Amino acid sequence: MLTGEYYHNIDAKGRMIFPSKLRDELGEHFYVTRWMDDCLSVFSQSEWDTICERIRQVPFSKSRDIQRYLFANATDVVPDKQGRILIPQNLRDSAHLTKDVTVIGVMNHAEIWDSERWREKSTSIDADLFDEKMQELDL
Repeated sequence: MLTGEYYHNIDAKGRMIFPSKLRDELGEHFYVTRWMDDCLSVFSQSEWDTICERIRQVPFSKSRDIQRYLFANATDVVPDKQGRILIPQNLRDSAHLTKDVTVIGVMNHAEIWDSERWREKSTSIDADLFDEKMQELDL
């Protein structure tokens, strides 16, 4: 289960230290891709395989735009000995990542956010909205 909020920086070459706790959960090799809300999503190999299988089950005529968006913008990463990963320029641009980033655990995946954008998003989820959504899920 991926949880927590971690603050890091991206260097001029597009490298960032990926949180060790999340690396332990994701494994030695994982995938980074564009995601909803203009952030990047990080999936373990097994979660990536699950996504691929679910998309394969949908006719191409209905899933082609999702396939193009998801897979054209995906990269597989292996952290180096310092725990850094390289985020390609196109992914940094799409998520507005410049220097300060926040990595959050989101159950079965992680997300990489520009820190300011994450502060805005997280403060927009107030207690009343949270309560309402929890009730909708019957939790």
